[in-house]
Amino acid sequence: MSESQVALLESVQQFLARQHGLFIDGAQQASRSEKRLTVWDPATGKAIATTADANSADVDTAVMSAWRAFVDRRWAGMLPAQRERIVLRFADVVEQHSEELAQLETLEQGKSINISRAFEVACTLNWMRYTAGLATKITGQTLDVSIPLPAGARYQAWTKKEPVGVVAGIVPWNFPLMIGMWKVMPALAAGCSIVIKPSETTPLTLLRVAELAVEAGIPEGVFNVVTGSGAECGTALTSHPHVAKVSFTGSTQTGKHIARSAADRLTRVTLELGGKNPAIVLKDADPQWVIEGLMMGSFLNQGQVCAASSRIYIEAPLFDTLVTGFEQAVKSLSVGPGMSESAQINPLASRAHCDKVAAFLHEAEQHHAELIGGNAGPDGQGYYVRPTLVVNPDARLRLTREEVFGPVVNLVRVQDGEEALRMANETEYGLTASVWTQNISQALSYTDRLQAGTVWVNSHTLIDPNLPFGGMKQSGTGRDFGPDWLDGWCETKSVCVRY
Repeated sequence: MSESQVALLESVQQFLARQHGLFIDGAQQASRSEKRLTVWDPATGKAIATTADANSADVDTAVMSAWRAFVDRRWAGMLPAQRERIVLRFADVVEQHSEELAQLETLEQGKSINISRAFEVACTLNWMRYTAGLATKITGQTLDVSIPLPAGARYQAWTKKEPVGVVAGIVPWNFPLMIGMWKVMPALAAGCSIVIKPSETTPLTLLRVAELAVEAGIPEGVFNVVTGSGAECGTALTSHPHVAKVSFTGSTQTGKHIARSAADRLTRVTLELGGKNPAIVLKDADPQWVIEGLMMGSFLNQGQVCAASSRIYIEAPLFDTLVTGFEQAVKSLSVGPGMSESAQINPLASRAHCDKVAAFLHEAEQHHAELIGGNAGPDGQGYYVRPTLVVNPDARLRLTREEVFGPVVNLVRVQDGEEALRMANETEYGLTASVWTQNISQALSYTDRLQAGTVWVNSHTLIDPNLPFGGMKQSGTGRDFGPDWLDGWCETKSVCVRY
């Protein structure tokens, strides 16, 4: 390891050296499958660990563990204030291991250690503590009945919220810890039990967090982790008859497959799917704000962010100025391994994804698109794609329509804001969007007309636990976060009493 890279903690080295199994019933368990999954370091392309490749029998064991924990009410039966205290303690334990988790995250996913510390761990702690408080805010209503009643009859009616049961959480590889905990935390706060399946390429942090959950006092069987492929492990989990809800974050194609499977059993689903997110820059926008905000909004985590701005529509008077500004910014980005604190652009998460992103750029090159590239990664190792601006791309190119999920951003000249709005909405996706202007009246008009679940003004990718988040159109169904977050993890029961 070079001196410029962060030294691995001894606890991280010990964790990597383990023979990782599944986490079921509060402990590591061996898989019934003899197959193993290899975890690769995206910065070097070298193996760093192996984990179990769970089969359907393993999944059944995990789900039944969660089911028993739910039925005997070892967690759901606690007072809400008890659950809140334990979840807050869980956050404290995670915080005590923050550097360990950040290093594991960077090693398996490739992102900057700075991002792992600030987003994966620090932001996760904010969500954990926010969600802990929701455990004591689950409420119902007292209601009057309106139907004609027999003479002298009296009725009292009310609603109550009850945990939905066993939840299956399917987690992507871009923010494994943070998005994983976005599924774990509402389940715990509501009184559910959960089985989490991380991506097969990034399973390590959630396996470690599950151990910390038991240390914090989460009862055995309430928080389980199965590692394996989507084809067998994921399918077995989402189709299991004792799973009452599926929470999935990932591609639209996989989300549709899960929705079809869930429809057969009427399983509840929350789907946060793909995005081809636009940013509209009007001619009165502050160029410095635009460049600073959209460099972060576009290239955070190498563009591997569902909410990232990948299409930037710029009114003609500002176009040349901003293209020059973005070019200077992109070419100034330093590229290197995530464990280097000075590197601003890091490898993509896997060889397969690196090849996929490179294919988008190769097609653009073949069609003579104007590409402005930043610095390349280290020669001969790792899964690097140089940050790239595509200027006024041909609408027939795949990268104008499809989610690239990499450090590739389209810069498009428009004559006016109405043209930008039309082009922004001409997509099957509707996750996020942003508008950049100093005119508040214009800004509010665009927030009404942009077809996206979240619209920002003069910023991009500001996601907060108190703001509901989810997509329109092909970007998903349901909402996470916000004061009503737990509604999606509870059943509403009506009670009516004659007395």
